[in-house]
Amino acid sequence: MSTTTTLHVVTVFLGDGGTGGNELGVFLGSSGLPAATRQAVAADLGFAETVFVEDTATGRMHIHTPAIELPLAGHPLVGTSWLLRHQGMGRDSLYPPAGVVPTWEDGDHTWIRADPALAPEFDTRQLPSPAEVDALAGGEPGVNLHVWAWEDETAGRVRVRVFPAEMGIGEDEATGAAALRLCGLLRRPLVIRQGVGSRIDARPGPEGTVEIGGRCALLDTREYRLP
Repeated sequence: MSTTTTLHVVTVFLGDGGTGGNELGVFLGSSGLPAATRQAVAADLGFAETVFVEDTATGRMHIHTPAIELPLAGHPLVGTSWLLRHQGMGRDSLYPPAGVVPTWEDGDHTWIRADPALAPEFDTRQLPSPAEVDALAGGEPGVNLHVWAWEDETAGRVRVRVFPAEMGIGEDEATGAAALRLCGLLRRPLVIRQGVGSRIDARPGPEGTVEIGGRCALLDTREYRLP
């Protein structure tokens, strides 16, 4: 990569009516960028995650939070898949460090399928009501806290908030990894309302996998100077 490269900013898991969405930074064609530089860039940008696609032809990629690299995460995979398709480089699979992740589009949703056991772990706590989820003032130091409550158990609608402190994030607006874990735990289709207005659709897949999907949009394309 040159000292200046192109940054795409994608919003992932838009809610009904275009609310919410979690910003994602994506660099396409970042082959050979050292891990320390990738981490410094992710910390500088401050998005919940930043993706570095090493090879658009194979879908090899790295995912960094402001503090650590992740082997797999849902919001970066969904957003990167959407961006590649809308740049004319669509793929049927992506390759984060955890291994191959199938991906596809269905209507206005972009989907991925992954083993929830490969997703980052959270301290997941069910609360009695959505109001108690909303009332939380914040997370806990050193804990990747994931709280949820049923909004409508029959319909599979849940209210979620995620505070991944160990990943260097105060509160995450929409967390695909937590959606993978929760759907893997409950083993039923879910409509997840997270943050200020994001929506994640999740459903059990074959052989213990989980499929998560949502709507995305491009927010910005700009030049970025590497450190």
